[in-house]
Amino acid sequence: MSSDSKLASAEGTSTATETGEGRDEATTSSKSNQRAVRTHELLTQAASADEETAKQLREDAVLLNADIAVSLAMRYRGRGVPDEDLIQTAHLGLVKAVQGFDATRGDNFLGFAVPTMLGEIRRYFRDHAWTVKPPRRIQELQPQVWATTARLTGSVGEAPTNSDVASVLGVKEAEVDEALAARHCFSASSLDYQVSGSRDSEDDGVALIDILGDEDPGFDRAEAVVALRPLCRRLSERDRRLIYLRFFHEWTQAKIAEEFGVTQMQISRLLSRVLHQLRADLLAAGESEQTRMTESDAASA
Repeated sequence: MSSDSKLASAEGTSTATETGEGRDEATTSSKSNQRAVRTHELLTQAASADEETAKQLREDAVLLNADIAVSLAMRYRGRGVPDEDLIQTAHLGLVKAVQGFDATRGDNFLGFAVPTMLGEIRRYFRDHAWTVKPPRRIQELQPQVWATTARLTGSVGEAPTNSDVASVLGVKEAEVDEALAARHCFSASSLDYQVSGSRDSEDDGVALIDILGDEDPGFDRAEAVVALRPLCRRLSERDRRLIYLRFFHEWTQAKIAEEFGVTQMQISRLLSRVLHQLRADLLAAGESEQTRMTESDAASA
């Protein structure tokens, strides 16, 4: 085939493709117009019909626009809510729109129905979809962050930074960070979920519970040692040994009494006195430190 023939063939193919795409767009537009006209006819007839007939006409209007509800619901898929629940919620919004639309005041049903369905979906997320419920402001900010991110990505061709999103929305970057982090609040992961290794084996991998942090009792002990060390140095040698045997070696009062050559009752009284003294000294030290910090803050101010 000659170059001219190839060029003509390519141009013909391109023209056919463009013609096909134009025909598809025209068909889609025609179907949308037909649906809009038919929906307006049904709701106009329902406004003046008897109760039973009006109910059937509104049901027909709902069925006619059901695919719009599904399309809107699928915008929110993958956010921790089953697709079936999203679709059902969008259909609920569609039913409310059909019942609330006044066909005598206009023929733009979708202009009324779409915000109604979206509002119903967002309300469902707000009231029912959170496993851990963040503050209301974060709930309201999150869909704005998603929508702005998608819009900026489409315009510049790459994902925007959180700073860019915050600038467009007029909020702090930290609030955008918090809204994005809240996406994990929709659904909770099992503590047995394996974050590494084979998920088909009980022996391989690391479960989520294995890598979660926990309170370390050693911190409390270290803090107590630091606070009590100078106070214990003020005690007599006998009192220090009493504390050492009772709380470090965990001796019973009876065994300590034998060591000291006194009765168990005397050991009990000695322990009560020493502990009371340590508590009083610790409280006084805390109050003194608080006073010092207050004076320091006042001086720096």
